[in-house]
Amino acid sequence: MKFGISTFITDQGIRPVPLGKALEARAFDSLFIAEHSHIPVDRESPYPGGGELPEIYYRTLDPFVALSAIGVVTERLLLATGIALIPERDPLMTAKEVATLDLLSGGRAILGVGIGWNREEMRNHGTDPSTRGRLTDERLGAITQLWTTEKAEFHGDFVDFDPVYSWPKPVQRPHPPIYVGGGEGAFARVVRYGDAWLANGVPPEQLGPQIERLRSLAGRDVPVTVYGVPGDQGQVEGYLALGVERVLFSLPTVPEGETLEELDRLAEVAARYR
Repeated sequence: MKFGISTFITDQGIRPVPLGKALEARAFDSLFIAEHSHIPVDRESPYPGGGELPEIYYRTLDPFVALSAIGVVTERLLLATGIALIPERDPLMTAKEVATLDLLSGGRAILGVGIGWNREEMRNHGTDPSTRGRLTDERLGAITQLWTTEKAEFHGDFVDFDPVYSWPKPVQRPHPPIYVGGGEGAFARVVRYGDAWLANGVPPEQLGPQIERLRSLAGRDVPVTVYGVPGDQGQVEGYLALGVERVLFSLPTVPEGETLEELDRLAEVAARYR
């Protein structure tokens, strides 16, 4: 099983460059970082975690700028969004950003995607929350066309463009892997567009039946990465027993010194299973 880190990079915690160096030095294989373009002042959408929305949601750095900085100072670390909010992203620009990151990093980009929960945030991007799932599917279809076709075009209900040139093309073939986040409602999206399922903090006892349902629907062995896992040895062993491909330990957003101490602890947990 592989071990990576999931976190929010903000202007108040460790900077991207020392974080990337620290992760690679401790043999973590990947970094998945969260995205929010903004948080509306007047918000009615409840925070899925319950209670007040944590401050880290208000202060996230742009994921592709942060990952590009990390890519320059690392050689092996996989650079991933966890997750990019596709209902809030123009597919033409997103395709170019991911392909550029993949090119500059030598083929280390992963596009982790989801449909989001903050309805006020997505409305500010011109997105109707009630159709964000269909919009996401079309944008993913368009992005893969832009990555893999010299003269790409797409014609749907939400995304529509005649043949275009879009470079650079990604280094990875056929394209950077797409990790689809969400619960069982996202399984059809995983099957159609995903190279893996990005399960958000689902405990092992619940995850096993969900993996079985996903693989039955897909008719194939879908890789699973679990996001937001506490550094708990018992949970790691549960995921190991399920054949999970990767565990992403949840890293709090704190200053550099505290971050490095926590990474040392998490690296010790991971080392028991390598």
